Amino acid sequence: MEMRYLGRSGVQVSKLCLGAMSFGTIGSTDYDQCAAMVDAALDAGINFIDTADVYSAGQSEEIVGRALAGRRDDVVLATKFFNPMGKDRNKRGGSRRWIMQACEDSLRRLGTDYIDLYQVHRLDEQTDLDETLGALSDLVRAGKVRAIGTSTFPAEAIVEGQWVSRDRGHVAVRCEQPPYSIFVRGAERDIFPTCQKYGMGAIVWSPLNGGWLTGKYRRGESATADSRFSRMGRGSWKLDSPGSETKYDLLDGLDGIAADAGLDLVTLALAFTLAHPAVTSTIIGPRTIAQLQSQLGAADVRLSPETLDRIDELVAPGHNISSADLAFEPRALRKKELRRIPA
Repeated sequence: MEMRYLGRSGVQVSKLCLGAMSFGTIGSTDYDQCAAMVDAALDAGINFIDTADVYSAGQSEEIVGRALAGRRDDVVLATKFFNPMGKDRNKRGGSRRWIMQACEDSLRRLGTDYIDLYQVHRLDEQTDLDETLGALSDLVRAGKVRAIGTSTFPAEAIVEGQWVSRDRGHVAVRCEQPPYSIFVRGAERDIFPTCQKYGMGAIVWSPLNGGWLTGKYRRGESATADSRFSRMGRGSWKLDSPGSETKYDLLDGLDGIAADAGLDLVTLALAFTLAHPAVTSTIIGPRTIAQLQSQLGAADVRLSPETLDRIDELVAPGHNISSADLAFEPRALRKKELRRIPA
């Protein structure tokens, strides 16, 4: 499998990254099945695995750690922190207090003494970025973390992170992890150019748009009981979310594009994300061996200019189909008191 440099870190990772969000109660609690997926991914040439502390309340990290026993050094292992890990208000966010504890917790669950890539899962708007990057830099200097990254940060925060690291002598942020798919192309507008400007890698998540681009959801048909739409409940995964009618309409056109290219829809969708020059690796999140096997072939596909042009005609570059797919919104858009001068 082709390897690509993760920004200017000097580390090379496979163009497909095995995402472990489905390991644990959110997906599969069958350890043997999860371990078999790790084995199959490594056998296929994948050397990059991404998880997070919050995935199934730590179960994903534990499963990944067990599955990598004896071959930890052969894998670029990434995890994340930020989201709540319990009811304690201080066991979340980007404070030094929490980062230091969260890292130790992840190291224990993963059964390792170092994390290759430690990422801030979301921007903490109430914590000074200097505080966050200072703590992460100390972890790198202590040898517990090799490189640091961000996930779903707005472009302005990515720039601020680069400036803060430069001005305060912190370790540079090496990559960003944004959502990106045929239906969610907003990263092309500002995230990707910013990453390219600062020599950062881009590790994209949800390339199948939470199941929309698998081809198994169609207008007038109910989601199966084991589908992500059914398991995740309401929110951006729900079939009647904003923009769903437009997505149903676009699926017919994408079916035709895939057929003309001799591909299935899943392969077309994954290959599309890998075609962008800013993308280092695309995270695939299979829940079964069959799903994994159906996605591995995308690593060997290079879409033609004609195919990419036809996709552009359906979904304009830089355009998101649905507001439900916005993974980050400033607090001022959610809290009206932040938008108004007090009376």
